[in-house]
Amino acid sequence: MSWFESARLGMFVHWGHSSVRGWELSWSLVGGVFSLPYCQDVAIADYHSNAENFNPTAYDPRRWADLAKSLGVQYVILTTKHHDGFALFPTKTSDFCFDKNGQPDLVQQFVEAMKEAGLKVGFYFSLIDWHHPDYPAFTEADKPYRFDRIPQPTPQQWSRFVKVMFQQIRELLTNYGKIDIIWFDGSWERTPEQWRAKELAQTIRQLQPEILINDRLPGQGDFATPEQFVPPQPLKQPWEVCLTINESWGYNTADDHYKSARDLVHTLCEIAGKGGNLLLNVSPMGDGRIPPAQQERLEAVARWMSRYGESILNTQPGLEPWQFYGPSTRKDNFYYLHLLMKPYETISVRGISIKQVKSVKIVGSNEPLTYSTRCSILDELTQPDPQGELTITIPESAIDPLATAIAIELDRS
Repeated sequence: MSWFESARLGMFVHWGHSSVRGWELSWSLVGGVFSLPYCQDVAIADYHSNAENFNPTAYDPRRWADLAKSLGVQYVILTTKHHDGFALFPTKTSDFCFDKNGQPDLVQQFVEAMKEAGLKVGFYFSLIDWHHPDYPAFTEADKPYRFDRIPQPTPQQWSRFVKVMFQQIRELLTNYGKIDIIWFDGSWERTPEQWRAKELAQTIRQLQPEILINDRLPGQGDFATPEQFVPPQPLKQPWEVCLTINESWGYNTADDHYKSARDLVHTLCEIAGKGGNLLLNVSPMGDGRIPPAQQERLEAVARWMSRYGESILNTQPGLEPWQFYGPSTRKDNFYYLHLLMKPYETISVRGISIKQVKSVKIVGSNEPLTYSTRCSILDELTQPDPQGELTITIPESAIDPLATAIAIELDRS
């Protein structure tokens, strides 16, 4: 887990044939769900037949990799198969996949581009398959989707489907070299026993001994995946927050409710300060390009990371909330403070070894900030390393429009 526990930033890529029409991925075929307010209700036959229109002529995963690198992303996860059952990879189990004559393997191109950029590679795989007849397939009669009324297969159907699922996992984990993460979803529709979760995890680890499995394969996960919110307290196990830039996972022309770059940076700072990772979602259009509204925000975050990234990447949680009123991280001899609200003239840090303070600067700048220290008079007289208060003056010129990061260097010699 060592690389994952301090990675702090990953990129999620939700992409499929529905992106051609700007329909929310998978959920639009079942009529939507409460958590996706801009999801369409598309006739199932229309949705599935749209797979024939998927031909991403502008697909260039190296541009995705360049964008990820500019953000400081450490790992990228691609939706190889979502709930709609359409596989982005050429699978021998079904013809419902991207396997057009003369077209390169989309997943192979993705893996090669990410590895060339030095990024870790992950595959999203939904256990659900609303297209496969033995799952069984979701029908118009099953609408509206209800979590307490899931169509169930016969034992014979389920036996056949599980063989398909295991085979698809084997294909993904044998055909593309070393894979760092497999990111499951959809486990709520069946029991762990039906998924044969323990056996599936054993198979995965035999194929890829160093792979990480998320917690959505019931009882088998290496890390937790809170969705669309930041936990109020740090979790006890390794964790990441998966988060959309707007309110949709797939490219959705009906959803222009985008978070600002400032919102995204603040969320990243909060998560890093609690020791988690942010898995930030992008949703390419049907041709493979990143939507302009997403590109704009990601480029703004990338500019912020180019200056302040050292305060986020490969860090550990910093100070306790009572010590500093905001997120903070630490690395080596540095504490990093993230100012998510505009300060008055000064900010304070409490319970710090004041005689160890070597310098205070804005991250990415060599210009020192003025500071003062104080502690109990008796501690000053009797303690070689007294704990006290550090007061830092913040000039107006130092305030970043997204978030200001301050580095406190300590001399621990």
